[in-house]
Order: sequence, then C-alpha cells, then structure tokens
Amino acid sequence: MNSFVDHVNTLAESLQSRTSARTLVAITGAPASGKSTFAAELVRLLNLRKRKAVVVPMDGFHLDNRILEERSLQQRKGAPETFDAPGFVRLVEALKTGDEVFAPVFDRTRDISIGGAVAVPSDAEFVVVEGNYLMFDEAPWTALADLWDVTARLDVPMPELRARLIQRWLSLNYSRTVATRRAESNDIPNAQRVTDKALECQFTFDGQPHPRPSLSV
Repeated sequence: MNSFVDHVNTLAESLQSRTSARTLVAITGAPASGKSTFAAELVRLLNLRKRKAVVVPMDGFHLDNRILEERSLQQRKGAPETFDAPGFVRLVEALKTGDEVFAPVFDRTRDISIGGAVAVPSDAEFVVVEGNYLMFDEAPWTALADLWDVTARLDVPMPELRARLIQRWLSLNYSRTVATRRAESNDIPNAQRVTDKALECQFTFDGQPHPRPSLSV
C-alpha cells in the first residue's frame, strides 16, 4: 500500500468512530499540495463505508476578476486578500449548524466562481472542506481554527510544489515561459506564505504524488 492510501485510510479510520451529527474536517496545505485529490478520496471512502460525506472547496470564495482589478489585486490572485474570507467564515459557521447549506465552487477553466454549486444536505455526517487558508495565522482566517473538528495538513517540499504549479499553467495551454513566470511571480510566493503562517494541525501527511489508489472498505 502506498503512503497516499495509508494517509487517507488513517484519517478515515479516525473519523469512523465519531458519532456527532456533523463533523467538519479541514484539509489544508499550500497550492498544488494535493488537497482536492485527498479530500475527494476521503469522501469517496467514507461514503463507501456508509457514512455520508460531502466535499466543500474554499476556492469558491475567490473574488471576481472585476473586483480584483478595481483593487489592483489581479496579479495576486490566490493570495489570502483575494478571497471573500468573511463570507467563507460565515459559510463554515453555517455548516457547523447541521442545516442544509449551499456552497460555491471555482471553475478554473472559466476563471469564475459559481454560486450554489455544492449542496450539503442536513444529513451529511462529514463535511470535508479543502483549501489553502483553513489553518492560517492571519486575520480573519484565524477565526476558522476553532470551527474545525478535525484538521489535516498536506506537506509537500517547495521544489515539488514549484513543479506542480508550473504544470498547472501548462495544462491551461500556456507556454513554459509564461507558465513559469506566472508560478514564480504569484503562486510560489502564496505557497511560501501558507507554509510560513501555518497553524498546527492534528494530522500532517506527506503530499507527494501517487497514482489513484484502490481504497479498502
């Protein structure tokens, strides 16, 4: 069994014993650390075990490009100040109540957020939230720390993050020169900021790349 599977199974086993009506799980880490993949696999495994789980991404709270341009933040997109952090905190507070909640998602290919794209039903036992700034030591993000029931960080060395962030732009059909410039001017500084201001999590996992696993039930 590779370490990716080990990590997902470790967290799933820890969650399996929880009996509260709803558990909020934070999966955090730098950009391109593998949060989305990890969260999706965790939710898939929990659902296979008949524990109702839903993923909610933080990225749905990107400020629109028009607002970023008005505030001269377009070149910093992805930095903490380019998100609707207070709105995201309110969403997490709503998730905590156990009520049905609707959340936005970010469409990377269209570069826009889409409202009400994720439904979290009232009977969801686990809400797995993934994002860069879930355990981040800058206000107003610090308000999130006390809302999570379980926290996990994916730790990836900076050289690997750099390669992944460049590849992310290459996958959108940018040239290597442009992809590298975009990553080094913004994405990599954001990744370093996440690392430098990280709050301690209950779990820290290696976020190195692995093929899609076959998880045990």
